[in-house]
Amino acid sequence: MGATPDVALIEQIVLQRLDEILPRKIEEKLAELKANKTPSMTIIATKGTLDWAYPPFILASTAAALGWNVSIFFTFYGLQLLRKDITDLKISPLGNPGMPMKMPFGPDWFKGINWNIPNLIQAGVPGFESFASTLMKQTMSNKGVASVTELRELSLEAGVEMIGCQMTVDLFGFTHDDFIPEVKEYCGAATFLPKAQESDVTLFV
Repeated sequence: MGATPDVALIEQIVLQRLDEILPRKIEEKLAELKANKTPSMTIIATKGTLDWAYPPFILASTAAALGWNVSIFFTFYGLQLLRKDITDLKISPLGNPGMPMKMPFGPDWFKGINWNIPNLIQAGVPGFESFASTLMKQTMSNKGVASVTELRELSLEAGVEMIGCQMTVDLFGFTHDDFIPEVKEYCGAATFLPKAQESDVTLFV
């Protein structure tokens, strides 16, 4: 008759092997899941001026082009970016000291001047905001920068999900017909926050 197996010894060996194998297997599985996971990004857009319209659409369209899942939550003044016509967006130089005022026309020495316009003129001259907005649009056109409308279309074509804030819609008396039909969802913060929590990147602009 053979010797009786030492059950306790066998259990000890099995547990030891499991201790050696499991961490490696778990690490390999986590690495596999990470490699196969599609990155995701959520953006909260809160501003509706011409200059602030660019960041969410540039970031969203770029991330979507890289294969990310992207959604933008438009709330308060950012909801304006979902209007059907956004060609009349304006900038507000007043209180924006980081904004250069350079002319998009004339000789190079003239275009290179940084015009420090006093706040008194910016606030007191009728039509100055429209004038500054026209200069900004011309500068972007001269540099080959896409318009906000074009960037929004690129984002939609790339599969970016655009979400409107229902509270803001109600607050400002809008209807869903005021916005582009590609907006498939209107919700509040309580619905959007879990989506933001699960994303890899969340930006507030």
